[in-house]
Amino acid sequence: MRARRGCSHSKVSRSPSRERLRGVHLGTACVARPAQLAFNQEVESALIEGKPVVALESTIITHGMPYPKNLETAKQVEQVVRDNGAVPATIAILEGVPHIGLTEKQLEVLASVGQDAVKTSRRDFAYVMAMQKNGATTVSGTMILAHKAGIDVFVTGGIGGVHRGAESSMDVSADLTELGRTPMAVVCAGAKSVLDIPRTMEYLETQGVCVATYGSDEFPAFFTRSSGCSSPHRVDDPQECARMIEANRLLELQSGLLFAVPIPEDQMGDAVTVQSAIDHALVEVDEKGIIGKDVTPFLLERVNTLSGGKSLAANIALIRNNARIGAQIAASCAALRHAV
Repeated sequence: MRARRGCSHSKVSRSPSRERLRGVHLGTACVARPAQLAFNQEVESALIEGKPVVALESTIITHGMPYPKNLETAKQVEQVVRDNGAVPATIAILEGVPHIGLTEKQLEVLASVGQDAVKTSRRDFAYVMAMQKNGATTVSGTMILAHKAGIDVFVTGGIGGVHRGAESSMDVSADLTELGRTPMAVVCAGAKSVLDIPRTMEYLETQGVCVATYGSDEFPAFFTRSSGCSSPHRVDDPQECARMIEANRLLELQSGLLFAVPIPEDQMGDAVTVQSAIDHALVEVDEKGIIGKDVTPFLLERVNTLSGGKSLAANIALIRNNARIGAQIAASCAALRHAV
């Protein structure tokens, strides 16, 4: 693998500081830092010192929004994390090297590359790294790298799930199986409303994923606060979330936790307009024969167009809100560990 171009990140090869990190208690486990991970200096220092860190995915930058709105939103989300007492760690693969935290310049490059970056889930890591490509990590991919880095909390917009018609297509997001085997706390606005949410909830139960909704008894549906599905559990503050994360760690369950945060009422788009746009977009998916990982980006783009931009505005609002709550949860986790 060729050497990386210079940047402000820690070198990929082992350094004395990285050697000191191997076996140190960071977050949920004693993590031996893989030598192939490149840590942003700010993120690495925060992990060493036990400060709260929040992982952020990169697929939302490359495949979730158009340029330059994606770059603007990525910077805003990182700032929201900082404003609420945590260090943001946007995760992506650059020229085959997984990065834990990006510089502002790297964010700009990733945002401009857009969908030319490989959408990277668990199945794609070997290819993207071996071929030295740029990869935007999905929920699944981000969970894997964040856990290896020793990060407890990961914030995203919404998780993937069971697609409508999955009984014949077998289209089930890898996000769900990853939640069943990676001990990461994922903060989101529920499952994307283009999905089959009742079946998604059943699948999460089968995978042994602890699901709790923040401040509500009903599981949210991404753009809207209501999905029609009751939430298995309810939490009402960051401290409760932190205690759940710690309990999950102590039991060594090796499965994740999903904290669903409903979009604020005053920032919710017109639910009727958005739902109508979703219904029309789903018909187009069938007519065009779109399948697999191309479905969600197509749906989000079409729903935004058909809703007159209301879905994109709601998307940005819920991501910012998730970042606020996620950073507070991470800060509570750090305080709980320091109190022990």
